[in-house]
Parts: sequence; C-alpha cells; structure tokens
Amino acid sequence: MDKILVGLKRVVDYNVRVRVKSDGSGVETSGVKMSINPFDEIALEEALRIRERGEANEVIVMSIGSSEAQQQLRTGLAMGADRAILIETSDATDPISRARAFLEIINREEPGLVLLGKQAIDNDDNQTGQMLAALWGRPQATSASNLDMHGDTARVTREVDSGLEIVDVDLPAVVTVDLRLNEPRYVKLPDIMKAKKKPLDEIPFADLRIEASPGINAVLFESPEQRQKGVIVDDVASLIAALKDKGLL
Repeated sequence: MDKILVGLKRVVDYNVRVRVKSDGSGVETSGVKMSINPFDEIALEEALRIRERGEANEVIVMSIGSSEAQQQLRTGLAMGADRAILIETSDATDPISRARAFLEIINREEPGLVLLGKQAIDNDDNQTGQMLAALWGRPQATSASNLDMHGDTARVTREVDSGLEIVDVDLPAVVTVDLRLNEPRYVKLPDIMKAKKKPLDEIPFADLRIEASPGINAVLFESPEQRQKGVIVDDVASLIAALKDKGLL
C-alpha cells in the first residue's frame, strides 16, 4: 500500500470543562486549549504503526477548518506523519460536506486506506466515515478495536453488544477507530521541531467546488441543569416517604 490518509479534527481538549457562550450561540473556544480529537489521534497512531511495519509508504494527515487547525496538523506531523493538508474554511461544515471534501482529496492522492476517528467529541455525529465510504463507493468498517493488514485486505475487529465481530474489507476502504485500538505515542520536542519543516498544503474549501448541502443550524446552546444535592435517609421507610414526596411513587 502506498498511502494512508488520516483525518484530524480540531476540538476543545478533553481535559477542559466546556462552557457555553453567554449569548447561547455556541461553545466558548476563545482562550481555551484545543487539541486533536482523541479518536483521530488513535487513527493516526494506527496509521503510523502500519507504516512502521512496512505495510505503507506514506501517512498523510488532513483537517478541515480555519487556519488555526494548522496547530493540530503540526502535532500530527510531529507524531510522525509525512505531510499534511488543510482544507481551509472559517464556516462550520456538516458531515456530508466534510465527506465530500475528503473524497476530493482521495481522488487526488489515491490512498489505499482512509482512517478516521469513529466520532468527534465536540458533536458526536459519527457520520463522516460512513458517508465518505458511500460517496467513494468503497467498503467500510466502523468502530475498530483491532486492525490487521493482509495484503489487499484489512481485518477489523469490532466490539458489539453480543461480543466481538470480525470483518474483512477489500482495500481501498474507510475504517473508523475506537478508543481501545491503541495508545497514541508521546510527542517529543525534537519531533516538534522537525515537524516545522514538513510540508503542509493549504487548499481553500471553495476551490474544491463541492456541492452545498442544507446542513443543520444550531439556534441555541444551553448548559445542562445543575445537579441537585442528594438527600440522605436513615432507613427504607424514610426513602419511600421521600420518593412519595417527589411524586416518584
């Protein structure tokens, strides 16, 4: 296999407490630590391991977003990716638009495998990978907890309600990954410095001439209601009485 294409999304770091803007127009990102979506980081780690085993020649990372997403792409390059592509846009994109953008890059680069996180922690759509496979007309395997390459076939293990499901897909294919697949490597300072010299191509989203999709407009964001303080009861009779007072019994 020649190339692996990996998608990286810029999201609020998973260690940061998410806050809604005062006007309810969205999530506060100003001055907030941003990072690679954890599922995407695992996808990149798997791609790097495949290359290191000699089963691929090049790993390309790709992101769709503002110029600030260069930071996450540079982190991907520091992890070991060979080059990066940024589809630059200041507008929010929905899953089908992102899938169409990926397809344009796939047509240019012709990768043998596309690895994506199964979902992003900011919106939890879990749609882009499936839509991309449908548009591309290639097989897909989702929520991979193990991935083995066998020539022109990828064997994917998925965790399902009844146990484990093993799926063989012909390459090229789209595989979305779960958290149990691997543990991403730690990025060292020398690698960060080397990443600054690796190629990062910027392509305006408009240049892709992608058909506009209706999309979904979020009209209001609200923080969840504050959790009420618990009540301590002395015995079962007090518990039943407290539940009756709340109309639960």
